[in-house]
Amino acid sequence: MSEKPYILLGDVRTHATVPDNSILSRTLQNDERSKVILFCFAPGQELSAHTAPFPAMLYFAQGKASLKLGGDLTEAQEGTFVYMTPNLEHGIKAETQVVMLLTMVKS
Repeated sequence: MSEKPYILLGDVRTHATVPDNSILSRTLQNDERSKVILFCFAPGQELSAHTAPFPAMLYFAQGKASLKLGGDLTEAQEGTFVYMTPNLEHGIKAETQVVMLLTMVKS
C-alpha cells in the first residue's frame, strides 16, 4: 500500500489560500462514506441558501460569518462547530476572511 490510511493536516489554516474576491474550495478527502472540503471565503462572499440530502458538519477555523440554519440567523467565528440534519436549508456569508471545513456524511 503506497498511500497512508489517514490524512493529517496539523493546521488547516496553513493549507488555505483565501482569494481576494471569491470563494475557493478544495476537497481534502472523499470516499463512499464521507467528503471533507476546505472552503476559503473572501469578506462579503456567500453561499446562498441550499440543502443537502445527507448530514453535514461545519467547523470554522478562521474568521467570522453569518449563518442561515433553517429559519434561524446566527453568527459563526473561529472555533464554531455546526451539525446539520439532512435537507436543512443553510447559507453562509463571510463577514471577514473565512476558513471553514465542511464534512458531509454520505452513509
